Amino acid sequence: MLEKWKAGLVVSCQALEDEPLHGPHFMERMARAAQEGGAVGIRANGFHDIQAIRASIDLPIIGINKRKITGFDAFITPAKEDARLVQEAGADIIAIDATTQSRPESLEELIHYIKGELGKVVMADVSTVADGIRAQQLGCDLVGTTLAGYTQATMQKKSKDPDFDLLRGLVDQLHIPVIAEGRIHTPEQARKALQLGAFCVVVGGAITRPQEITRRFLEGMKE
Repeated sequence: MLEKWKAGLVVSCQALEDEPLHGPHFMERMARAAQEGGAVGIRANGFHDIQAIRASIDLPIIGINKRKITGFDAFITPAKEDARLVQEAGADIIAIDATTQSRPESLEELIHYIKGELGKVVMADVSTVADGIRAQQLGCDLVGTTLAGYTQATMQKKSKDPDFDLLRGLVDQLHIPVIAEGRIHTPEQARKALQLGAFCVVVGGAITRPQEITRRFLEGMKE
């Protein structure tokens, strides 16, 4: 499965509850469009979206379940029950928050459950090189730059552009595949990520969020 992803494009099809395209029907259509455009995989959030996409296309799916739990910061597949929902919906890979943010269950316990009990590939969404090293040591199969700029430790470094420094550091330090994800807005940025050693690239908002695309055009026109 992963060999087919080498230097490929994974499209993240997600829409929050307050967005016009929220809902399984829209996300299934978006995934179908991505497949027709040549995507090698899909990233999707929530049981119903993943289930609808799985029933419609045969591409590998990175599944997550975003859930905010009172008293904890980690919200990307934070607990075993979230991982189980993602697995039951039909995802091939389960992505989790693998940062040092507070969480309801230990990272070690969650990874062991996904790999041992659910039998699924684990993608670690990280924000620092240290996160990535720890994720590899704990048995994660893939690492993504997904959370760069979205944790307390990295918010001050957040910019409009991808965190290429993090990508370089992870590629240099790890022997498992590193996926570039987060604030990749242009084909040129995606190509640069591959040139820096990314195994593949995940793009979301630049493809699947019309409101973001519209705003980006308007901002560019003003400049």
